[in-house]
Amino acid sequence: MKADMGRRYRLYPTVDQEEILIRWGHTCRALWNVALEQRRYVYRQRGTTLMGSAQCGQLTAARAELDWMADLPAECGQRVLANLDAAYLNFWNPNHPAGFPAWKKRRERMSIPFKGQRIEVHKLNRHWAEVRLPKLGWVRFRLSRALGGTIRNATVSRDGTGWHVSFGVHMGRIPDAPNGRPGCGVDFGVAASAFASTETEPRLMPPTLTKAEQARLKHLERKKARQLTYAKKHNGGRYSNRLRRTMAEIAKIRARQANRRADFTHKLTTDLAQNHGFVGIEDLRVNNMTKSAKGTMDTPGKNVAAKAGLNRSILDNAPGERRRQLEYKCRMYGSELIPVPAFHTSQTCGNPACGKVDPASRPGCGRLFRCVNCGWEDDADHNASMEIEVRARRTGGSVINSTRSAEPARVPAQTRRRTREALPATHG
Repeated sequence: MKADMGRRYRLYPTVDQEEILIRWGHTCRALWNVALEQRRYVYRQRGTTLMGSAQCGQLTAARAELDWMADLPAECGQRVLANLDAAYLNFWNPNHPAGFPAWKKRRERMSIPFKGQRIEVHKLNRHWAEVRLPKLGWVRFRLSRALGGTIRNATVSRDGTGWHVSFGVHMGRIPDAPNGRPGCGVDFGVAASAFASTETEPRLMPPTLTKAEQARLKHLERKKARQLTYAKKHNGGRYSNRLRRTMAEIAKIRARQANRRADFTHKLTTDLAQNHGFVGIEDLRVNNMTKSAKGTMDTPGKNVAAKAGLNRSILDNAPGERRRQLEYKCRMYGSELIPVPAFHTSQTCGNPACGKVDPASRPGCGRLFRCVNCGWEDDADHNASMEIEVRARRTGGSVINSTRSAEPARVPAQTRRRTREALPATHG
């Protein structure tokens, strides 16, 4: 049985248990890096790929010679090698977006994987439970929701807010039958986080950081830069305790920001998958959209700071994560995810009698769309979502009706200017 659902809880280890987990986390990171370098070396020298089955024997020999390696449970080391195998398989898969496996840096999230056969969970009361980890004992965690299945694996991790335990659970859930509800197109943007074609108001993601948190983060980033400069000049690059505390405060704010972003993303994708028969989205290439405009020494870029700010806004809305969640949630709730080509969706008229493509209909890339051919006027993001829905219907084939809606709704642009000139007779 494979895990088909994940459960994540806040973990509360004791002081002694936290010291052990930190030590194990660094060991897992070192093991990943050493195993990856060994595979790269063997491939350069012999042209063959070394896999985890061969490295497990070498891991056993290393545990007999190195005390810090023997301190880590053997199953955790085996899981690290298995995860590295999975990273290679994803890299070789042409349909997977993963790149070549990368090094794990000290500042990245610390994690220790465990096998499910050695994990035992005991419920204490309505809100608390404890998990038994090999060589560590019982550790309490906040039971914020029921497990709901059989535990197949577990991962203990730490971010800026503290320790967490994640369980891979087998629930045996069968995907729902097609729900038969009307479909929609969704336009993911920056000004409007998401605008569905069947709605008259955009879905706006609340600010992930308050003004006070933004000011605090800016202060800490500047403080970190000064402390790094001092460490390079006077400490030989060694981090001081003050610098580590500054980095921990930054990580705490960043983790809080990521949690708020994830909360909005999960609520948005769940609502879209549950209440629609299909969800059409743009087939975006996020890596290409967020490339830096810095350029090179010979050909420096233009408007680098503005492009960097736009890239941060795009990534803050997490379009790739939304698509990943929609892929499995649509299957779960009897819906269908249909990616469509993204070209000209913001320049195509949403009037069913028109459909003309003209960049002049979107003057200045503002929030107003006004067709130069028929005079159709709509909010630009809502107009794009209507075009996405039309393309999704065509892509869906015989299962989905491929015609435009007879009376699509128009949404007034929030910042458009009122005009006194009469609209043509074909204006909706």
